Amino acid sequence: MKRRVRKGLSEQLVAAAGRGDGARVAALLRAGAEPGDADAEGTTALYAAAVSGHSALVRMLLARGADPDAASGGPADGTPLCAAASWGDAATVRELLAHGADPGLREDDGAGMSPLEWAVRGGHADAAGLLRGAVGEHTARER
Repeated sequence: MKRRVRKGLSEQLVAAAGRGDGARVAALLRAGAEPGDADAEGTTALYAAAVSGHSALVRMLLARGADPDAASGGPADGTPLCAAASWGDAATVRELLAHGADPGLREDDGAGMSPLEWAVRGGHADAAGLLRGAVGEHTARER
């Protein structure tokens, strides 16, 4: 696929994911859009869907191969799990964790906040509970 065409598809995919337009996201993926590509700002479709609370689109993008831990590079972006946790979106947190997102991964190349810290900071008990459980499981697996 030509680079310009791929870039255009990526731009459209990120925009559609952020709007929650599932039909458009599905059509763009069928047309060859890569689920992990970013727009010109560096934002990925997975991050756009996660920060906007579109858990069904998060599931769709993950099923098509989007990396659950890929940080978006936009000016106010980070990891999809941190985005969902910061808004207290337990459904999206659950989807990301089910698809292998690292609950201990900090933003800003390890110097920023973790998903659990975002959830606690926002007072989001449900998301924090999911993340506490996931951090414990993740730690136990590493032993």
